[in-house]
Amino acid sequence: MHSNEGPLHALPYRLRSARQKRRSQKEDFEKQLIQLHNQRIQLQADKARLPWIPLAEPYQKGWKRSFVLREDVWQSKQADFYQTLLDKINTTQYSKDKGFKVKKRKRRKRVYEVKKQSLREFSEWDWSYGKLKLTETEKMLFYRQETWSAQSRCFIIQYVFIEPWRFVLQVRPHMITHMKMIDADLEARIQQLENYIENKHLNYKIFKITNGRSRHSWKKEFEIKPQYHHPFRNMSLHSILEELKEQKI
Repeated sequence: MHSNEGPLHALPYRLRSARQKRRSQKEDFEKQLIQLHNQRIQLQADKARLPWIPLAEPYQKGWKRSFVLREDVWQSKQADFYQTLLDKINTTQYSKDKGFKVKKRKRRKRVYEVKKQSLREFSEWDWSYGKLKLTETEKMLFYRQETWSAQSRCFIIQYVFIEPWRFVLQVRPHMITHMKMIDADLEARIQQLENYIENKHLNYKIFKITNGRSRHSWKKEFEIKPQYHHPFRNMSLHSILEELKEQKI
């Protein structure tokens, strides 16, 4: 008497195809990449939470340069208003040289020029959704500047402050008064993880799986060809009507 228990017992189970096996391997690999990404974020967060320790003897490390109110503006009634605005658009530069000079080549000669520094300019995203929110009164002191960028091959919109003369640059010693606490065990774990990712060439794959696109695809997404650029692009209806009225006049 023959028994059919063997074949009947195997019927409920479905063998995976070669394609399903490859798909399963790919999903497992992507899960490992996400785990590495989350582990990297957690380690960096732990490092950022380490406290600052005051130094017994502060020391000077070069110079720093930032904007301050001009003397006549500081003595005016609007000093508080412009100081509040300056806190939002101020920039700081650091240099070993007090003169903030940099080397440049001109006509095959090396010359020293003072490094340029300007107030902060807001992109279109920062202007509408940025963390440093400007009041309506402060926004009236900015104008919309549109320039062509040869590098990204598109027009870049910036909002620039119209009264930079109200502020002057001030150079001060850059004093180091605190030092970040160093955790040797944490640093070793971070370095071990970074070495593993670099040796396995996983940075590109991690970026793609966590951001949904490759590192360089953003250029194609936001690129605007010159022939498709309209003069009324990114303008409100009210601004367009006002400009058309001025042209008729």
